[in-house]
Amino acid sequence: MRRLLIPTLAALLAAALTAGFAMANRHDGPRGGGDGRGDSRHQAYAIGLWGDAPYSDTQATVGVPNLIADMNSQSLAFTAHDGDLKSGSSQCTDAVYTQALAFLNSLEAPAVFTPGDNDWTDCDRGPYNSLERLDHERQLLFNSSSTLGQHRLRQEVQQTPRCLGVSGAVPCVENRRWTVGGVTYATLNIQGSCNNLCDTAPDPAEYAARNQADIAWMQQTFDAAKHDGSAAVMFISQADPGWDGSDATRAPTRDPRTLVESDGQPDGYHDFLSALRDQTVAFRKPVAYVNGDSHYLRIDKPFQNAQGQRLENFTRVETFGDHQENGDNDVHWLKVSVDPNSREVFAYQPQLVPANRTAVPAQ
Repeated sequence: MRRLLIPTLAALLAAALTAGFAMANRHDGPRGGGDGRGDSRHQAYAIGLWGDAPYSDTQATVGVPNLIADMNSQSLAFTAHDGDLKSGSSQCTDAVYTQALAFLNSLEAPAVFTPGDNDWTDCDRGPYNSLERLDHERQLLFNSSSTLGQHRLRQEVQQTPRCLGVSGAVPCVENRRWTVGGVTYATLNIQGSCNNLCDTAPDPAEYAARNQADIAWMQQTFDAAKHDGSAAVMFISQADPGWDGSDATRAPTRDPRTLVESDGQPDGYHDFLSALRDQTVAFRKPVAYVNGDSHYLRIDKPFQNAQGQRLENFTRVETFGDHQENGDNDVHWLKVSVDPNSREVFAYQPQLVPANRTAVPAQ
């Protein structure tokens, strides 16, 4: 949602584009195990999380390629971009999504993506229709039941309840679920800008349909995890919904007991958070919720029950995002070690890309 420089396609992306389109028609078997559900292997592995990038020409031509090279140098079961392919003030041209496809397909590990508000809801700020842009993302980036990337991982794709597109009800094909090494993962199309209830041209009908679908997909993911005996669940989405009243500078504020938003903005998250809380308590095993949106790396436990007690099995994981105080190339990622045999399952290690460090250059 931050208005920064307009990213453009640079000439040095040509090679990545070529490789990306070549891989777009390839359907490899799963890397790291899993056919969308029921993977029975329980060896430790690692995944990579990133998002809110690129936000500038420099990030597109230098920062993100450096990040991708860093990810490709490590052995990852998959990577996940949690949305925002550009800054909120830049144009939603077709080139933005083509560039993203090239980036994701240049990753060696399976590449997961979930849309961000800058990719579609905020496109109403310019001469674009937000639903048309989301339709375009669905057609370009979610046109198969596999991830992107040079290796592919098969996923379950949500079909019902339906979301909205320009022409009416459509499957929410961006909502995906898969299992690797005894852990269940899912993406959810949950957005900043009040989840499409505020900013330019809010759309309550679109929100209502998608919110119903997101809640159903979240609940079904817990059902699948219980059925498969998964050791943990991880959700990946864009929006920082705000979990309490502790940081009005970066997120919505809400009463942590009632989960009612308290900052006067339309609340596009209350119903989802209430359902998520019920499911998290019932599941009892570790639950991680990954989001971007606020551009501030945080790994903490802000979720409370109705009595004000912290939910010990829940972890909020907020990925790195653009920070202009560190110049125009602040692009890094988060490595998550996953050990289904360990008590907490997930362990987190920030990955500061050496070539992208600014304030304290790498040795």
